[in-house]
Amino acid sequence: MTPSTADWFDYLVIGAGTAGAVLAARLSADPALKVGLVEAGGPARNPLIAAPAKWPLLQGSEIDWAYRTVPQKGTANRVHDWPRGKVLGGSTAINAMAHVRGHASDFDRWNCPGWGHADLLPYFDLSERGPLHLIRPLDASPVTRAYLAAGEERGFAPIADHNASGMAGPTLNTLTIKDGKRQTITDAYLPLTEGRANFTLLANTQILSLILVQQRCIGALVESPAGPREIRAERGVILAAGAIASPLLLLRSGIGPADELLAVGVPPRHDLPGVGRNLHDHLLSGGNVYAARRPVPPSHYQNSEALMYLPRPGSASPAPELVLACVTAPVVTECFAAPPLGSAYTLMFGFTHPRSRGFIRLASSDPKAMPLIDPAYLTDPYDRAVYLDALTMAQEIGSAHALDEWRDREILPGPSHKDRVRFLEQAAFTHHHPAGTCRMGQGADAVVGLDLKVRGLDGLHVCDASILPSITTGPINAAIIAIAERASDLLLGKAPLGPTGT
Repeated sequence: MTPSTADWFDYLVIGAGTAGAVLAARLSADPALKVGLVEAGGPARNPLIAAPAKWPLLQGSEIDWAYRTVPQKGTANRVHDWPRGKVLGGSTAINAMAHVRGHASDFDRWNCPGWGHADLLPYFDLSERGPLHLIRPLDASPVTRAYLAAGEERGFAPIADHNASGMAGPTLNTLTIKDGKRQTITDAYLPLTEGRANFTLLANTQILSLILVQQRCIGALVESPAGPREIRAERGVILAAGAIASPLLLLRSGIGPADELLAVGVPPRHDLPGVGRNLHDHLLSGGNVYAARRPVPPSHYQNSEALMYLPRPGSASPAPELVLACVTAPVVTECFAAPPLGSAYTLMFGFTHPRSRGFIRLASSDPKAMPLIDPAYLTDPYDRAVYLDALTMAQEIGSAHALDEWRDREILPGPSHKDRVRFLEQAAFTHHHPAGTCRMGQGADAVVGLDLKVRGLDGLHVCDASILPSITTGPINAAIIAIAERASDLLLGKAPLGPTGT
C-alpha cells in the first residue's frame, strides 16, 4: 500500500471525541497554528443521537465501534459489550449525558502536580460557563421524585447538585442537553472553529499507524475516502482517541510492551510496558427491578434523571463509594427477562472506585482486528464486597415508604436469588467509563509524564481518559473536558488559569 503525498499540520489531533474536540477548538484559536482533527467516523446524522431518551438504541448501531471484552471470570464468564462512539462527538454522541465533575479527592490522590483538583477547577468553570450547555430536569418523573424522597427518608441529606462540594446525597442529574436535544462535544466546541482557515476536519479517516523516525513521531498513516496517505505533524501528534483506541494506536505502531508486541508479530519500536495496562471501569447492575403499581410515565429526559452518590457504611473514604441510579424503565442484563416498558422501574447500583485492574492487548498484527479487552471485573475482593453493599443500599432505599405509591413488588433480585454474589455476577454491566490505559505519572508503568508527552518519545502526546491514574467518582466525561482545556493551555505555552479563572 503506497500512500499519496503527505498533508501536514502543526498539530494533528486524533479523535473527535471529548478531548479531541476541545483540543482542536482551543489550539486552532491561535491563527499561527495549522491544526488537523482526524475522526474515523462521520457526521452525527442518526436522528436518535439528538433524542435524549433514545440513547440505549445507539449501542450496536452503525456509529458504535462495538468492542467486546473477553469472558469475565468475575461476572459468570460473561462477555460484555463495550460501546464506544464512532462518529463526530465520539462517545458523547451515544452516552447518557450526565455531567459529573468527580470528588476533589479523586484528582489529588493521583499525586500528579498540576493536575490536582485546585488546578482543574478553573477549567471546569471555563467549560461550564462557555461551550457546554448544562441543565437539570425541571419536570422530573414522579418516580424519580419519590426515589429522591426515599433517599432523604433513609437519612441522606439532599444536595444542590453533584458538582457541589462533597457530592454525596440525593439530587437530580446535571445533563448535557440543549433545547431538548443532546449536546455532543462537537456540538459544543467545534462551532468555535467556524471561519478558521487554519483548521481542517478530516472525518471518515481512520488512523492505521503512527509514523516514527528514530525517537520522534512525525505524523500518521491514515486510510481516508480518497485512499491511504500520510499526514505529517510539525509540532506533534496528540492522541485523543479514548481509553481503548489510544493504547491500540500506540501498540499497532510498535509502542508498548516489547514482549507482547513480538508475540503478535508487531516489531517493537519503543518498549513502554504500561501501554494498555491499568484498565479499569465502573460497573453498574441491571438488577434491582420493581414492578410498578400503575403505569410508569416516560421520561422527558434520558430515563435516568437522578444519580445518588452515597458513603459506604463504616468507611472513612472522603469520596462516596456507592452509587444508585433511578431509571424509569426496567433494566436487566441478558441473564434475565425484562418486564414490559412502563410496567416497572429500576434502581441500578454500583461502586465508584474499583480496585480490579485489567488490560488491552492486540489480538494480531492486523490493524483492523478487534483487540483483547480484559477489565478483570470483580477480581479484587474489595470490589465484590462493596458491590454487595451497593445492592443492600439499593434495596433499602427501594423499600422506603416514599416509594410505596409506586412499588408493587421487588422483581429482582427478589426472594428467588438467595445467592447474592451469583446474582451480582449475572447482573453486572459496564457504566461505560473505561480509563487508565496510558497512565500519567511517575514510575516504569507510566505512559505519559505530567506534560502528557509519551515517555521517551518526542512529538507525541496523549490526552483522554486513558491517562487517568485512577478513575474519578462518577462519569468521567466532565473531567476529560477540564483536562483537555488545561492541556491546550500547556501546548499553547499559556500560563495555567488561576483559581478565579484568570
